[in-house]
Amino acid sequence: MPRRALRVLGALALCLAAGALFSWLKTPIPWMIGPLAAMAIVQFSGASLQAPPFGREAGQAVVGVSLGLYFTAPIVREVGTYGGYFLALGFLAVAAGGLCSLVIARLARVDTATAWFSSMPGGAAEMAVMGERHGALMDRVALANAVRMLFVVTIVPVFITFAGFTGADDYRPITTPFEPLGFAVLMSMGLGVGLLARRLGAPNPFMIAPLLATIALTVAGVSLSSVPTPVTNAAQLLLACSLGVQFQRSFLREAPRFVAALVPAGALMLLLCAGIGLALSWGSGVYLGATLLAAAPGGIAEMSITAKVLKIGVPFVTAAHVCRYLVVILFSQWLFRFLRAKGLR
Repeated sequence: MPRRALRVLGALALCLAAGALFSWLKTPIPWMIGPLAAMAIVQFSGASLQAPPFGREAGQAVVGVSLGLYFTAPIVREVGTYGGYFLALGFLAVAAGGLCSLVIARLARVDTATAWFSSMPGGAAEMAVMGERHGALMDRVALANAVRMLFVVTIVPVFITFAGFTGADDYRPITTPFEPLGFAVLMSMGLGVGLLARRLGAPNPFMIAPLLATIALTVAGVSLSSVPTPVTNAAQLLLACSLGVQFQRSFLREAPRFVAALVPAGALMLLLCAGIGLALSWGSGVYLGATLLAAAPGGIAEMSITAKVLKIGVPFVTAAHVCRYLVVILFSQWLFRFLRAKGLR
């Protein structure tokens, strides 16, 4: 077989094994963190694996479609009621990320783009792809977002529980059955609008375009199919594989300093988000436990599951994180360009 094909197959096999292992260990986002860790180890050892062609784009399209399906009727009602607060939450999250980027830039001595996109709570793959366009180091950005996610999913639920926040929200989300034909239509639409958005020069086209198109369908009441869990796992694997091949041996020299900088930056982010949660509760009148979960800098799925387990404001928390995600994805890149154009570092 051609050497390139062998490198691609080797990368996929490694990521599959690592994802399965981390899933068995029940770590947070195992199909992202496991393959990332495995790829880093192998690449640092001198291997030269390669990601599958169009794998990143396909993974982003799946994730975009999956997130768009969150906009069911209960979520839309929450957005209609608290939309203004959710927008403010998103912009405050970007501001908090900007402050944390100062910590990373100073302590880790990395460039401005790497520090900025490492601090934005918009997802490891999304921030790495966006940061790459501005000269950020993808491996640092991916690692920083993965470490922050680990902080959030291990610290926030424990804090919420020991702080005595309780709920009785036996919320059952609307579930759409899997339909092979409907799923094929959804994914064809996602890839199609992604290709169109890329041709039009849109930022992060294979994430934003499928996300917005699926939101429009879901809000309109069009229910084609769900996205099976194995498919979303495969999408995370593809994204992790495409990020993992970016790891360079030179990272080993700077890794201790960079990882050390992530600890105070992560602590600052958690404190700032706790303050945002307090302000959100004060302004909206929503239960503090729900607003703290809504403001936590974690992923949509992880924080929604946490809210469901704790029975605290599941629709509110989910809607808040979806809106925050959109604001971070759409606004953080523009703000970075604006600040750089003004000569601010």
